[in-house]
Amino acid sequence: MSSPDALLVDVATKVESEQSNQMSLTVVTGGTVITGRLAPESVWKERVSEVLTDSDRLGPFSGIFTADRPQDRAERGEPPTHLHFHVARILQGSIGIPETGGMYRVAIEDVSAWTVGDFSYSDH
Repeated sequence: MSSPDALLVDVATKVESEQSNQMSLTVVTGGTVITGRLAPESVWKERVSEVLTDSDRLGPFSGIFTADRPQDRAERGEPPTHLHFHVARILQGSIGIPETGGMYRVAIEDVSAWTVGDFSYSDH
């Protein structure tokens, strides 16, 4: 998209202000369909940091995700620039990858289509 969808920015802003992770969303970005629940940026970064901390090889990267305080951006009145998905899957045909859900960060300006709710998938 040439400019972010204002309605999608409003959805992301509401997720940030309510500190809620209950909003299910499906987006198309770069021809890829991602479906899952949105998380506030600070919650998403904290979870990614925890996962990295538990890794022998990737532990040193964990601090990168906790250094910035995203709530400062909201306090300055700046709108979100990214969607932060957790328990999310990339839909490939009738299969969701990964099966357990993943953590994805998507630039709002790169979303070409979206809908409220997450799509079901089948492993059969």
